[in-house]
Amino acid sequence: MMFPWIPSLCFLTVCSSLRIVDLTHEQNHATIYWPGNPSYNFTIIYRNSTNGGYWYESNSFATAEHGGTHVDSPAHFYQGGWRTQQIPMEKLVGKGVIINVKAKVSANYDYQVTVQDIMDWENSHGQIPDGAVVLMNSGWSDKYPDKNAVFSTTTPNDPNTFHFPGWHVDAVTWLTKNRKVHVIGVDTPSTDYGQSKTFPTHVVLGKNNIIGVENVGFLDRIPESGSTIFVAVVKLSDGSGGPARVFAMIDENQCTSGSDSHFRHVLSVILIMLIFGLFNL
Repeated sequence: MMFPWIPSLCFLTVCSSLRIVDLTHEQNHATIYWPGNPSYNFTIIYRNSTNGGYWYESNSFATAEHGGTHVDSPAHFYQGGWRTQQIPMEKLVGKGVIINVKAKVSANYDYQVTVQDIMDWENSHGQIPDGAVVLMNSGWSDKYPDKNAVFSTTTPNDPNTFHFPGWHVDAVTWLTKNRKVHVIGVDTPSTDYGQSKTFPTHVVLGKNNIIGVENVGFLDRIPESGSTIFVAVVKLSDGSGGPARVFAMIDENQCTSGSDSHFRHVLSVILIMLIFGLFNL
């Protein structure tokens, strides 16, 4: 299949320096799951030279939906919410809003992102743009994949002992009422903090058809504002979530002319269409 606009993308790399940052933990035997989920399984079916003289590899893998860097579909905690394959493509990409609460979390592992944290971000960077991907940066991904460290417990199979930060339901409710965001996420195992028993943040996200994303990694590698974040979840039919390749695109050459800005915008949209088209062939 030919793409006549590929030369334009090549020009994009000359006129505008794009940096792509992977924000995803690997899926492997160290992947962290909530207790009660089956462990990751990877089986080599064939990995060797063939009688035909060429090398061939094929594997089988199995994973629970909610493990490692993954999406919570609205149906996860709200009956009638979008299942994974029903999530509109445009809801899986948006301007990156990284809310840094690392200093507060260092003093309180049970910290919950507040409305004031959102206000502080907006005071520094301006109003959260429509369609944003809003992520908490608590510094927690540095602990991954040490299960005891991630859950802050010596008994990682007992959720009653978990301590890690998340979103306060009041902050998420405020975002749903006052801003038009696509995704709300965390660098911890849950959008609700570790000691939650009723998971109100999950419920509010599901009820408002907002995508949740958990165990996002390496958020210190991108700016708090100025990126575009993609949440490329597997298109799992009837799913309540699924593994996702989360990554950010950062334009490090801030052109000022209107024509350059429009050109970069158009090509960015084309690039988004190509990337998500390949993920969903």
